[in-house]
Amino acid sequence: MDTLEEISQRRTFAIISHPDAGKTTMTEKLLLYGGAVQLAGSVTARKHQRASTSDWMELERKRGISISSTVLQFEYGGYKINLLDTPGHKDFSEDTYRVLTAVDAVVMIIDAGKGIETQTRKLFEVCRQRKVPIFTFMNKCDRPTLEPLALIDELERVLQIKAYPVNWPIGNGPDFKGVYDRQSHQVHLFERTVGGQYRAPVSIGSLADPVIRERLDESTYLKVHEELGMLEIMADSFNSESVLAGDTTPVFFGSAANNFGVQLLLDGFLKQSPPPKSRRAGERVLAPDFPAFSGFVFKIQANMDPKHRDRIAFVRVCTGKFERDMVVTHTRTGNKVRLSSSHKLFARERETVDEAYPGDIVGLVGHSELGIGDTLTTDPTIVYDEIPRFTPETFAFLHNPNTAKYKQFRQGLDQLLQEGVIQILHLKDSAMKTPLLAAVGPLQFEVVQYRLESEYGAESRLETAPWTVMRWLTGDYHEADVEKIQLPTGARLAYDKQQKLVALFPTEWSANYFIETNPKITVSALPPELLRRAA
Repeated sequence: MDTLEEISQRRTFAIISHPDAGKTTMTEKLLLYGGAVQLAGSVTARKHQRASTSDWMELERKRGISISSTVLQFEYGGYKINLLDTPGHKDFSEDTYRVLTAVDAVVMIIDAGKGIETQTRKLFEVCRQRKVPIFTFMNKCDRPTLEPLALIDELERVLQIKAYPVNWPIGNGPDFKGVYDRQSHQVHLFERTVGGQYRAPVSIGSLADPVIRERLDESTYLKVHEELGMLEIMADSFNSESVLAGDTTPVFFGSAANNFGVQLLLDGFLKQSPPPKSRRAGERVLAPDFPAFSGFVFKIQANMDPKHRDRIAFVRVCTGKFERDMVVTHTRTGNKVRLSSSHKLFARERETVDEAYPGDIVGLVGHSELGIGDTLTTDPTIVYDEIPRFTPETFAFLHNPNTAKYKQFRQGLDQLLQEGVIQILHLKDSAMKTPLLAAVGPLQFEVVQYRLESEYGAESRLETAPWTVMRWLTGDYHEADVEKIQLPTGARLAYDKQQKLVALFPTEWSANYFIETNPKITVSALPPELLRRAA
């Protein structure tokens, strides 16, 4: 098989949603239909239940939420699928945003009983900025929902995107029977399985089929008939180019918990979603079949296998062909690196991978020199600038209460910092050596503490810091200039890991006051590298 054919078979996507909309459940069910698992797990933290395949961290299993992004790879229907299960919790947006740089399409899960929620809107905007094709699944149709037409209207009105209903729900809540496929003009009636652990049996026929008609009450039949008639009048015809441009979202209805509509979503997504796309590297746009191998690190995870205390760098292959033991250039340092310990991932499970193509995700074990956003390539002129850094909103000092465990504490913290979920700051003129951590959300601090203790045997004590706003001072400042800077009460100067000067303020008002009273100082809410990219 040639490279172009291999590339055409790849599909790399993520699932996004508001917390509790059913994202991790949908991940499990896609794996079930893809044949990657025999029994779908549950994400709730009930006793004796099988843990979700994609949630490998103990804290995730205890709380029933996804905290870290997981890579799941499987084959289905002639396609080689890379599914990135992103964190759903609001505090984990930074890791989620990074994952969205590595995908070519997105499945957006919406709770049909609640409609569009806050986190969904934020993640949607990130996808829109990157022009990522979006496929929508209206979930939980087996519970009372908003009217389907109202959901379509909200989707178009709130997110400012055209919506094309690929299928339409038949019934609502406990009376939800199945969906009508508007493209094949077929009805799919589903039957529940115990706990949704197995594929749902399906009956297929036309809306007028006596067997189908017999299972629908009169009011449901008339309502669906009327709504489908309205859709034919109101909706535009399906336009695949508009979908690929991110201007139209195909909409599917169903229930991930009961497997209703999951296979229709999977089949429809694979048919309409794009293969790996071209990527920008500086001034060039490189097609996936560009001969030189290249890829970038979008995620680092320590201790995925606690027995080996290892560290995995997740690399999205962008161009050329990856081969195990190949020697590449690490463009940030200019050093040559041999990629020998390469793996294909399935949550905690892994197998050695000898070759990979654009769209694939390769896990590189070890390689402590690799960082988030680094480019690996056989052509040193290729440098990707894909990974954004975000402005922290919460700050805390992390104390080591047990000096005998200093080595474990320091080693564990250093590895977790490399993952990029939290940042570390150094206060200017501070005699205290206690690390000041900065993160997008406070739950990230809890994860750091939990993992320090469970993975490194190091206790820690968290002390909330008094700042809530961080701003970069973007000019060129000599030491003498820095000494002259006058700060409001409670504010402090610090340096980030790139040694860029930042100011920490207790309130937004304090930050605005500083900006007004120091017009000669240039201040930014975005990291310097994002400003350069925008320019």
